[in-house]
Amino acid sequence: MSGAAITESPVVIALGRLILLLMLLALAAIISAAMAIQYAFGELPCPLCLLQRVAMFGVCFGIIQQLRNGTSERSTGLSLIFTILLLVISVRQTLLDLFPRPGHEYIGSAIFGIHMPVWSVLIAMALLLGFAVKLALFGGSHAVPETEGKRMSRFIQGLCIYVIVICAINFLSVVLQCGFGECHTSGYKLL
Repeated sequence: MSGAAITESPVVIALGRLILLLMLLALAAIISAAMAIQYAFGELPCPLCLLQRVAMFGVCFGIIQQLRNGTSERSTGLSLIFTILLLVISVRQTLLDLFPRPGHEYIGSAIFGIHMPVWSVLIAMALLLGFAVKLALFGGSHAVPETEGKRMSRFIQGLCIYVIVICAINFLSVVLQCGFGECHTSGYKLL
């Protein structure tokens, strides 16, 4: 049995898509939770936190492209670039705040004892692992299977629309926080 025959199996394609779907679902939940904490508790994200969200949205859009038309490796590359960007930004912020100093400690409250920049490092590592497992076990590009059920197809489409909506809401809240200039660590308020 050749390797090409194994990778084109409908089960293998479905499992690869399932990994992408779970990654997108997890990212949507993480961004939604961050936005809920922002609005419910008034914890405005710092500029580096906003950049981390941008990187997460970039990963989401790469995954959306993979789910919509999985025949190109460009979408995997796009997701990986934004995952590495997330890792770089979050490691930088974690190192900046490693030793809290007066007036410049971690911004926001901890979740399970861990602050968002450290969570972002863990999220980026999990994403890199997820992409590596998907590529190693299930290969690269595959056409969207025709056997995918209508329910699954609608769920994927609904999740993609949800991610686009939370991205738009996030963009609008950043414009309200910072205007069209650069955001500063202090002095900006959500209207």
